[in-house]
Amino acid sequence: MGRAFEIRRGAKEKRWDKMSKLFPKLATAITMAAKEGGDDPESNAKLRAAIATAKNENMPKDNISKAIERATASDTANFTEINYEGKGPHGVLLWVECATDNNTRTFSNIRTIFNKSGGSLMNSGGLEFMFTRKAVVAFKKTEGLDLDEVELALIDHGLEELDTEGDEVIAYGEFTSFGTLSKACEDMGLEVTSAKLERVANNPTEFTEAQIEEVEEMIDKLDDDADVQSVYTNIA
Repeated sequence: MGRAFEIRRGAKEKRWDKMSKLFPKLATAITMAAKEGGDDPESNAKLRAAIATAKNENMPKDNISKAIERATASDTANFTEINYEGKGPHGVLLWVECATDNNTRTFSNIRTIFNKSGGSLMNSGGLEFMFTRKAVVAFKKTEGLDLDEVELALIDHGLEELDTEGDEVIAYGEFTSFGTLSKACEDMGLEVTSAKLERVANNPTEFTEAQIEEVEEMIDKLDDDADVQSVYTNIA
């Protein structure tokens, strides 16, 4: 069938592999948000944001609906949020957010990844002052979009900084303004691709490309763990 077929098949397999790992994590985030604040996205900013992120990753509507329904099902596992802090290769700081129904399993898996990657876990709270929790809303940079106008409008809703990354615009605000900031973006008709609370490094540090590649190998291993939801670093 030729080289072109092999390339297409390889690309599909890579995409399927990504979806098989990502969709369950997105579903867990949706279920937890619905359990926490109710199953109505209109009144639950966290659920609305989780759904927006899932849609941007092309998660099927049926999967999203089932994830919401699981929030009220009696046989649904009780997931809890747990964070791990530590140092990776070359002293890179890592904050790992997890959602788990088995703390012992998750701790064992995360510790193993840190140890095998030349890193080490720290006591809880060790990096509390190295990262700040921020509301982060991303939306498409569409043709004709006046960013100055958008910035002025969002300042009244908790915006602290507006940044661009490729074809996306990133709005940063205090974590307490998450609901109002994400809702304001939606009300303005902006095409929101993701909205979540993130850990932003207070003092980003420069590393060499070779060092970053080594850290990224560790992050890939963390991302492969079903319990890991997000990984943040202090890489500039």
